[in-house]
Amino acid sequence: MDKLLILRNLSIIIIVAKFFALSARKLKAPQVVGEIIAGLLIGPSVLGWVKADNFISGIAEIGVILLMFSAGLETNIQQLKKTGLKATVIACSGVFVPLIFGTILYMCFYGFSTPPSEEFFSAIFIGTILTATSVSITVQVLKELGKISDEVGTTVLSAAIIDDVIGILVLTVVISFKDPSNKISDVILRTGGFFVAAFVLGIIIYKLLSVIDRKYPHTQRIPIIGLALALGMSYVAEKYFGIADITGAYVAGIILSSLDDSAYIDRKMDVNSYMIFGPVFFVSIGLQTDLKTLDTTILLFSICFVIVGLLSKIIGCGAAGFITGFRDRDIFRIGVGMMTRGEVALIVSKKGLEEGMIDSRYFTAVILLIVVSSILTPIILKALYSEGKNSIGSEG
Repeated sequence: MDKLLILRNLSIIIIVAKFFALSARKLKAPQVVGEIIAGLLIGPSVLGWVKADNFISGIAEIGVILLMFSAGLETNIQQLKKTGLKATVIACSGVFVPLIFGTILYMCFYGFSTPPSEEFFSAIFIGTILTATSVSITVQVLKELGKISDEVGTTVLSAAIIDDVIGILVLTVVISFKDPSNKISDVILRTGGFFVAAFVLGIIIYKLLSVIDRKYPHTQRIPIIGLALALGMSYVAEKYFGIADITGAYVAGIILSSLDDSAYIDRKMDVNSYMIFGPVFFVSIGLQTDLKTLDTTILLFSICFVIVGLLSKIIGCGAAGFITGFRDRDIFRIGVGMMTRGEVALIVSKKGLEEGMIDSRYFTAVILLIVVSSILTPIILKALYSEGKNSIGSEG
């Protein structure tokens, strides 16, 4: 591979990605949206300056692993314990309903099929993409409204964390079933085996790192060991257990999330991710999407995908909220708070493309869902809370 071409491509990706990321932030949109648009601009859709070659794909893969490792590090185990049953029920419903709705949507467009046909697994995978939740925007809105620590806010945050864990498990199972030689019992055994091994290994690693962390706090050796653990568990997960590498990275993050220096590790990882690996990953989504190949069917599917993606979270999480004791506007606040999509949806989509389960054309639908949910969520949430205040005021 031409070294000069690599240097040129990375230079273009980094500068264009950062420009559009900052532009998106100024417009109150997620920075990842700007980075994806940057990929669309410099990729085959518009200018054709950069192609998604093996080198870019390799850097993007490391970016995915770092993102999932960071997501694991940010998992608050204590918060999960506190919210318990309510958040778990809401998260399970918030995964199950979008999974079913997304699968049915795909089959309505491309025909109903049964396993082990490829179309069936493509349908299931479209539903899997919809299971992801990203509450970064919801968190910001709840902070502005002063509702981040109330029952609804705490439940939404915890449910989103559990939602991601379940979503990763669903992804692992779906990818495993794609291989006709896989049996249900084998998939369950491999998945269970990985988590048992990770649990045992996690206890040992956590205790060792706790000692090192107390003896040498805020030293670079801790993040270095953490990075090695993330890469190593990603490798072991896929190589020896046949499950997604990002599952290994996520679990590695969870193992270290209770360390005193977990935030310090996350900051050090974020430097690498923010500077190069993250932008390359999100730009690669745009590079692999050629808008010139889109037809009327894909455009219509994308619109329906967005509608189903939004409503399925509101219905699934809202209904579970009602079952667990929430009432009136709180039901809709939970549903709306859980409907935003972001990095995890893109990561799942990219994994599906790598496994041959979906075509790159469907990235358009995912990108559109992220943009629309990012815009609508803060608007609807603020309206729901302001209506609550008005009604309280009128009653008094």
